[in-house]
This record gives sequence, structure tokens and C-alpha cells, in this order.
Amino acid sequence: MKFRPLYDRIVVKRIDAENKTASGLIIPDAAKEKPSEAEVVAVGNGRVTKDGVRPVSVAVGDRVLFGKYTGDEVKIDGVEHIILREEDVLAVIVRA
Repeated sequence: MKFRPLYDRIVVKRIDAENKTASGLIIPDAAKEKPSEAEVVAVGNGRVTKDGVRPVSVAVGDRVLFGKYTGDEVKIDGVEHIILREEDVLAVIVRA
């Protein structure tokens, strides 16, 4: 299925968290917190302002951090995704 979010919305897919702690203990699924790191899957055209359209500052493939209780969870082709507004993104992760 192809989709395109509207305006300043982005669609992200959560990145799975580690199953082990630094000391090697395995964390069961019931004890894991949902990760707040995700990969951007789709991006809208941007926010409409009185001066025109301001483009979204993230791109497909970027890794981002977002708030724990932000966005709307949806299933697209059986895979869970989250639809966020650009303002819900806290940071873009830059790998050096």
C-alpha cells in the first residue's frame, strides 16, 4: 500500500530495543518499555502558512526521537506505524 501523510505529519516505524542489558541479562517482552526511537517512513509536504508552504525538516530514512505518549498508532499492511506531527519529534539522531 502506498500512502502520503498530509501537511506537517510524518509516519515512523519504531526501532526495536535491545533484548539484553549491558551486563547480559535478558529482558522479557512484558518488562520492556516501548522504544521512543523510530525511523521515518513517509513525510508530508509541509505546514501551510500565510507565506506559503514550510517544508518538513526531516526526511525519509532519518532516525528520530519522539515523546512517549505522542502520535497515533496505525497498522499499515500488518505493520505498526505511528503518525506524528513534526512538532512531536524531539530530535533527529545523527550518526557520526
